[in-house]
Amino acid sequence: MWPESSEQLTPLRTGLTTGSCATACTVAAVRYLFEQKRVSTVAITLPRGQTVELPIHHVEALDTDSAIAATIKDAGDDPDVTHGSEVFVQLRRTREKAITFKAAAGVGTVTKAGLSLAIGEPAINPVPRQMITDHLQRYRAFYAYEGGFEVAVGVKNGAQIAQKTMNPRLGILGGLSILGTTGIVRPYSCAAYIASIRQGVDVACNNGLTHIAASTGSTSEAMVREHYQLSDMALIEMGDFAGAFLKHLRRNTQLTRLTLCAGFGKLTKLAAGHLDLHSRASSINLNQLAQIARELGGDEQLAEQIAGCNTSMEALRLCQTQKLPLADTICQRAGAVMRRFIPKTITITVWAVDRKGLPVGSYADTPALLARCYGMTEIGDDE
Repeated sequence: MWPESSEQLTPLRTGLTTGSCATACTVAAVRYLFEQKRVSTVAITLPRGQTVELPIHHVEALDTDSAIAATIKDAGDDPDVTHGSEVFVQLRRTREKAITFKAAAGVGTVTKAGLSLAIGEPAINPVPRQMITDHLQRYRAFYAYEGGFEVAVGVKNGAQIAQKTMNPRLGILGGLSILGTTGIVRPYSCAAYIASIRQGVDVACNNGLTHIAASTGSTSEAMVREHYQLSDMALIEMGDFAGAFLKHLRRNTQLTRLTLCAGFGKLTKLAAGHLDLHSRASSINLNQLAQIARELGGDEQLAEQIAGCNTSMEALRLCQTQKLPLADTICQRAGAVMRRFIPKTITITVWAVDRKGLPVGSYADTPALLARCYGMTEIGDDE
């Protein structure tokens, strides 16, 4: 239930990224190496200049030139799979002046092109690398140290946690990615999820795929996977972030074909022009569905029934009994919204599915493509 007044709203807590956690652990480890001091908190500077403190729950020596430090990630009120995970850094002094990075247990390795890191690199993104490097450079000057460092970043149980993310599909194998662009996790911004969507598109394009399929969840994804026999690399789970997905496609013009599959209810939101399909940002407009039913030839009694429905699927069933192509029309309107962002060189196909993942409607913006979707040789006048 929604609060009755704004006074009942509790501000959501921000959190700190895995990149910030790794930077804090690096600072704790370097201080132990040079001062033999076990700190319980460290202050770090974020990319935009803010200073924050993070707790350190474990520091110890590994040998005379190596130390390990660990912290527990606090993602605030963001629904982050790494919230509560132990992030750690094994820091080693080296004779060379360079600062190098390795993947410790729980952090993955890049195996496919298209990401911001080269194949074979540990999945520690550029901004966290720069944060860690900047802090080590300061401490190197402070301690008048002329050598270098090897930074191995890990996450306890990271390989298991990574199975709940898009990393395996992106070709990041063996664990999680160390992420962050600002150092701060904004509650419900789901920046990491959006970043994964963009990475998924980039990986598919950089590996020569010309047809990708976006879905809102596992049920709709299973339908397009089976129908088109697509590889994992071609499947983009966009969730509710239709806008983030579509806007990123403007930069990937080598694609020739795009398929989008969603539950009927979520697709009605996209058809109405909503780009965030989450219930907190948009809702199903039953009055709009009633108006579409009128335009398709439904009588006023049907329109009133639809307007009074509890769910979009109930409205769809009412239209199906009168053989009104409500779902096809919703797919067509969703395709028109998509076309605002998608170059004309990319053909669009849209599918609507029910809760069991069965198709209830479709649209394709070329007759030939629509024929292929249905396995027909041509489209007759009665189709």
